[in-house]
Amino acid sequence: MSRCLLSLFAGSLLLLAGCAANNHTVPAASPRIERISAEELARITPQPAAKLSLDDIVSLARQGSTPEQIIEKIKATDSIYDLTPSQSVDLSRQGVDAKVLDYIHASHEAALRNSMADEINRREKEKQAELARVKDKLRQQRYYDPYCRYGPYGMMPYGYGGFGSRYGSHFGLGAGFGRPLGCW
Repeated sequence: MSRCLLSLFAGSLLLLAGCAANNHTVPAASPRIERISAEELARITPQPAAKLSLDDIVSLARQGSTPEQIIEKIKATDSIYDLTPSQSVDLSRQGVDAKVLDYIHASHEAALRNSMADEINRREKEKQAELARVKDKLRQQRYYDPYCRYGPYGMMPYGYGGFGSRYGSHFGLGAGFGRPLGCW
């Protein structure tokens, strides 16, 4: 009884060792974070394009234009301003309505968000294209298992086809006809 249990235990250990030898998982590496340099950030961020100058906005406000009319002029000229807080205070003191200043700040923030989103999308597409290239390369490579070598007689572990004779039957050990157990 104990010999039977011992042989069963030894057989299960061999089976587990075979399964462990065929496990080809690669441990996951920690993700690499790509930082944006100051030059890259300057390239990505939208540059202020004020086709309608701040002096023009002040003169429109002093002429009695409504905030909605001034905002429409800013939209029509596609002007983007990068105002400092002190510039906003100065414009407010010169008579520019708070709605106009809020629109100027909101449009600048929206331009920043859109620019960053475009850059993120561009990088994501590059990563997806690289991943597709790697997957195609891996698909084209032939599967290699160092314990089950390919040779002129089919699957040849240790120089012979299956565990049978060199030129005869290629029946392996177990259910893998022509392949030893574990070499599927």
